[in-house]
Amino acid sequence: MSSAHFEFAILASFLAAGVTTTGLFVIRRFGTWGHLNSTYFSCFAAGVLITVSFLHLIPHAFSMNEQAPVFLLVGYLAFHLINRFIHAYVCDSTPDTAIGLIPLLGIGLHSTLDGVVYAITFSVSVLTGTLAALGMVLHEFPEGIVTYVLLLRGGFTPKKAWLLAFLAAALTTPLGTLVAIPMIHQLNQTVLGALLAVSAGAFVYVGATHLLPLAEREDRPYSLAAMAGGVVVAFGIILTHA
Repeated sequence: MSSAHFEFAILASFLAAGVTTTGLFVIRRFGTWGHLNSTYFSCFAAGVLITVSFLHLIPHAFSMNEQAPVFLLVGYLAFHLINRFIHAYVCDSTPDTAIGLIPLLGIGLHSTLDGVVYAITFSVSVLTGTLAALGMVLHEFPEGIVTYVLLLRGGFTPKKAWLLAFLAAALTTPLGTLVAIPMIHQLNQTVLGALLAVSAGAFVYVGATHLLPLAEREDRPYSLAAMAGGVVVAFGIILTHA
């Protein structure tokens, strides 16, 4: 990874942390507005992530590693299982505190992996990293809101819920990038292609299986337009740099 790529990856991870923090600020100060508009952020991010995955990340990973389809499936299933594990604990736990703490651990892990993804994608190219970051950063906004709300439901005070959500959902992203960069720098193209395929599988899961169903349950009038906007923006960037 060149020094320029290194700087972009760090910048993207801190930008993601900033967007998560913005979501936390909005939901704390403007609760109704935050709930209403987080759906549109989710839909736009989903459109970006799905488009970037199928039109850029997956073809790139396939050209770098012949076994990339296997790693694509692994990435999708891994994130699916992590999400199922979190929801199983949330649904089955009786103590109120567990409702907030257990998903907090899952979100912390997820945000750390987001940081690793930034290191992986920017090590391929600035374009690949930028396209990935476009969708990933936007989906951090509703993630911060969800984390805060879950902690409130778990009985935490607003101040403590905000602090814990900030630590788990925001700070872990740049931490993941900083930890991953020295290791990513040593990888050859074949291993990098495998990791890129895993990242693409994670993106497909986050966009199609996680974000869109949440948005559909909210049933906002312009949610489809927001998703279409994400698709158009990502498609336009890809075509411009083809």
